[in-house]
Amino acid sequence: MDGFIEEIKNFWIVLVFLFLGYFILQFDIVAFWAYKIFLFGVLPILSTAVLGYTAHAFWLHYVQANFISGIEWVLLEIVPPRDVVRSPKAMELFLTNALYHMSKKGGLETYWQGAVWFWFSLEIVSIEGQVHFYIRTPSRVKGLIETQMYAQFPQAQVKVVEDYTLAVDKITPDSKWNLWGCEFKLVKPDVYPIKTYVDFGLDKDPKEEMKVDPISPVVELFGSIGKGEQMWVQIVVTPSKKEYPEHAHFWQDTHDWIKEGEEQILKALKEFTNTRERVDKTISKEVRSPDFMKPMMEGAGRKMLKVGFDTGIRACYVAKKEDFNINNRRNLRLIFRQYANPYVNELTRINSTQADAFGTNFIANYIPLSKVKIMRLADRMLLEYREREFFHPPMRHKIHFPWPISPMIFPNFFHHHINVLNSEEIATLWHFPGQILKVPTLERIESKEASPPTNLPI
Repeated sequence: MDGFIEEIKNFWIVLVFLFLGYFILQFDIVAFWAYKIFLFGVLPILSTAVLGYTAHAFWLHYVQANFISGIEWVLLEIVPPRDVVRSPKAMELFLTNALYHMSKKGGLETYWQGAVWFWFSLEIVSIEGQVHFYIRTPSRVKGLIETQMYAQFPQAQVKVVEDYTLAVDKITPDSKWNLWGCEFKLVKPDVYPIKTYVDFGLDKDPKEEMKVDPISPVVELFGSIGKGEQMWVQIVVTPSKKEYPEHAHFWQDTHDWIKEGEEQILKALKEFTNTRERVDKTISKEVRSPDFMKPMMEGAGRKMLKVGFDTGIRACYVAKKEDFNINNRRNLRLIFRQYANPYVNELTRINSTQADAFGTNFIANYIPLSKVKIMRLADRMLLEYREREFFHPPMRHKIHFPWPISPMIFPNFFHHHINVLNSEEIATLWHFPGQILKVPTLERIESKEASPPTNLPI
């Protein structure tokens, strides 16, 4: 008997767990207490966290919208000089000095005042064939833009003008205007550049008659349209603060576009990296990338050496209904083909205001959008172009529901796509054409208009 008791003492823990297991299964105590813990412990904490996050998002959106509503905007027309002898490098220097307004915002500025970084819109516009260059800017930065423009192009003229988009009224089936628009994004990751003016040899100051300027096709197309037609292109920029997740989960840390570029390069080279262990137990790596990857690696390395801008690109073809030419719509969506370097990167069209706009949806593939819905897409494109909207959109852009729920709540609109382009790429997309381009509808001036010096003797 004593031996039996000793055996029980040695295995008393096992017996206790067996007894508890039987008791739990018999009376379902685990489910009861799990329900209690979730209902009175986990659920209140989880609900508070979700409500707190939602309230924070709505408050930040409200204070930022209030701050933005107080910004006074001006539209500056830049009339290039008669003879542009400087390369796009001068425009790149202008963009870096005049538009790269990056600053640290404190908690009071961010969460109470709603302060945001300024953004700018670089625009090429044709009004019935007359080509114009515009910059839309906060009025506080107007003086800096003027001085930096004159520093690079002393013979240019900068003047304040009315917003040309206000002449086009709301796009409806009954309005006199028709609009087709689209946005553009990079096909590959942001670190890989499009073809820039350096690739066209414009950084080496070739003879004027030998220059191949990639912006010439854009200006020529814009100058070819007729009465009642307009073409607009805007490149909206702000210093890059685009964040990329460290991992695939939203709660992980984030990094900037430079770090993301490094990771993309290492990912591309991983297949061509050999790792081996030396005799002294150290690890050596040898990368033998094929020659066809050389342009991609060199382009990525060159892009990361210059300042980056978060960039959104949008284009619109606007015309009176009786003058609307569908061929010009097709021509407009191809205006960036000359910047394509397919193995490295290129710009592709997205978010077009046409019947196949929601082509990824099953229903849209078989039931064309009605004219009313297409007009609604066009009118929203007009409004977003007029607001130069990319970085601080309405709340509907920040609430993502899966299809088909989202179209029921927010019908017929697109989410924007923002890429990072560096100063070299933006200067390639927006600069004054050289002397070789003789488009009569591109306004130029013979000399700079300026007021007399303030220190002249009286």
